[in-house]
Amino acid sequence: MIGILRGARQRLARLKPVRVPEAPSRAFRDLWPGDAARGARLLRGEFETLGTARPLRPGLPGAEGWDRASGSPAWRAAAHGFAWMRDLRALGTDAARLHARALTDDWLARGAEEATADAPEVMGARLSAWLGHWDFFAATAEDSFRRAVMTRMAQDARDLSAALPAEAEHRGALAALKGAMAAAIALEEDAYLQRAARFLPAEIERQFHPDGGHVERSPAMQLLALQDLIEIRNLLHGAGVEPPPHLAAVLDRAAPALRLFRHGDGGLALFNGTREEASALIDLVLTQGQARGRAPLDLPETGFQRMQAGRTLIIADTGAPPAARPGAGGEGGLPAGADRFAHAGTLAFEMSVGRDRMIVNCGAAPAAEEAWRDALRATAAHSTLVLSDTNSAELRQEGLGRRPEQVEVARHEAGGAQWVEASHDGWRRGFGAVHRRRLYLAESGDDLRGEDAVELPADAPVPAFAVRFHLHPSVSASLVQDESAALLRLPSGIGWRIRAKGARLSLEESVYVGAEPRRSTQVVLQAEEGATAVLWAVTRVSMPAPGGAASGE
Repeated sequence: MIGILRGARQRLARLKPVRVPEAPSRAFRDLWPGDAARGARLLRGEFETLGTARPLRPGLPGAEGWDRASGSPAWRAAAHGFAWMRDLRALGTDAARLHARALTDDWLARGAEEATADAPEVMGARLSAWLGHWDFFAATAEDSFRRAVMTRMAQDARDLSAALPAEAEHRGALAALKGAMAAAIALEEDAYLQRAARFLPAEIERQFHPDGGHVERSPAMQLLALQDLIEIRNLLHGAGVEPPPHLAAVLDRAAPALRLFRHGDGGLALFNGTREEASALIDLVLTQGQARGRAPLDLPETGFQRMQAGRTLIIADTGAPPAARPGAGGEGGLPAGADRFAHAGTLAFEMSVGRDRMIVNCGAAPAAEEAWRDALRATAAHSTLVLSDTNSAELRQEGLGRRPEQVEVARHEAGGAQWVEASHDGWRRGFGAVHRRRLYLAESGDDLRGEDAVELPADAPVPAFAVRFHLHPSVSASLVQDESAALLRLPSGIGWRIRAKGARLSLEESVYVGAEPRRSTQVVLQAEEGATAVLWAVTRVSMPAPGGAASGE
């Protein structure tokens, strides 16, 4: 019903002529740094986003680069959203400026009618990008080019205002709202601004949990949504409009929540479609967001835990996946639910020591083709238990199908030690099983103990299961003690040992996609036949000189 009403509003709005000024009435400056290496790649005709590169250059046959055959929905949304302007601006050359114009001109001629271009979140992103880079790509261009861009901008602003509130139940709705507000201010359309401002408080409440975590339960989306809030705040202040109190309140919660997801190297933990991200960008966002205080120890509504002792840090996913949205995907082939990038990684954890990542999840490729993207979304790509080679949630293109519904967690602390007990019922359907995980971190931070158990109905057969610990590519691993333990060496030279009881320990190949794909290793604990629990320990050890034997502490 909401989609039908929105479509009717847009059709009525398109019957009205739009006022097209010669230039934006207000100058904006995009706040965020671009990547010069990606900009140089774009000059060579390839657009890379979220680790996936595809051809994007003016004059490709047909509408290649813009049409449905050009890439995945996420890749095309990024191409039509024009945030890549940042990367060309980072180059700072005339060639980059001219290429930005050429791609924009090509999009106006061949890409503007694609369905993805009309999705509210994509329109919002494009309006923000054009306005934030107007001085870079358009201010000194020919009159005909500026007129064409301003005409499309005015049309998009009209259509986007009529489309509000956006149907998407994820960060895309916030991006749409931000773009509509930016265009309303730049085009001096007070009615558009009033309409967007009216929906802002409710959208903020819908996007963030009381603990400040974003509804998508993704560190990457937490970062992007926080950037949206900062830009909205600055837009309203610049226009002399008093932001609603909801905005300052959620900034006070969302910025510290982002800190929970940071490892010692400054990057993000790899949950639910997240890649590491540049620590400098995260620092800038936290500064702009005026984040105060230390990282919280938990996000109870969002469902994450942070355990820290000594130089050791554990970040664990202890929450239920985001709720599914009934029906198919959103406009332009884009998913509409908050579970659009969700992984089947419930109860997975990551571990770092100082600036060294040690135990990780495999990462994400949200803009890749479905097979590669879903391989990284699978339970086996996370540092958690895998039951009978079956995902704990059903992976679908638009999000998740079957998923854990009951996820319980309890946290305890005593004498500086911390332990977390959590469970999920993602395998109840089909196996009748509940996965229970216990994590204990000693006060020194040098001893992490765990138990992974499968709880089954009486007389139910015990399925095979394994506990996986994916290692960061910088960590070297070898089997020791007659292959009953694995010795890990971190780049800093610090050694750790993994031991297990109730399981056979082995090393297998893995992959790490925190940034560029890299080969890595995983420690696999294959439960003994008939066992329902595996006990394991990750403890710091003194490392030998080359050729010597390691000794435990």
